[in-house]
Amino acid sequence: MVIADAQKFLQHNHRACIAVRQKDGSPQMTFVSPGIDPDGRVIITSRGRTYKVKHLRRDPRVSLLVFGEQYSGSKFVQIHGRAQIIELPDAMDALIYWYKQVTGEHKNWDEYKKKMVEENRVIIRVTIDKVGPQTVKRI
Repeated sequence: MVIADAQKFLQHNHRACIAVRQKDGSPQMTFVSPGIDPDGRVIITSRGRTYKVKHLRRDPRVSLLVFGEQYSGSKFVQIHGRAQIIELPDAMDALIYWYKQVTGEHKNWDEYKKKMVEENRVIIRVTIDKVGPQTVKRI
């Protein structure tokens, strides 16, 4: 598998488990809804005060297991890379892009923008360094 295969998979599959490193090196994992930006980087939204954001600020290494519609039997890809935290106001365009890709059109974009500010939302942007599994037949 090559990075382009994982990027293509992410265009239509938005269920994932992200793994970041806690201070002691052990993984902290949580479910996320990733998208892919026009430059081929993974984008995820999060509240700015979550543990995953805190850990990524300290250690930007990140891994994701992105899977299809069902948990058991789905096709999947593993992604490993380095994250960058984009804060508001710089994150707003990416937050809108993420929403359109993962959810579709919002009924009231002004309301959405206000909520993003109230929740102190950030974009976690991951540059992909490595992908797996090593066979394309699995996706």
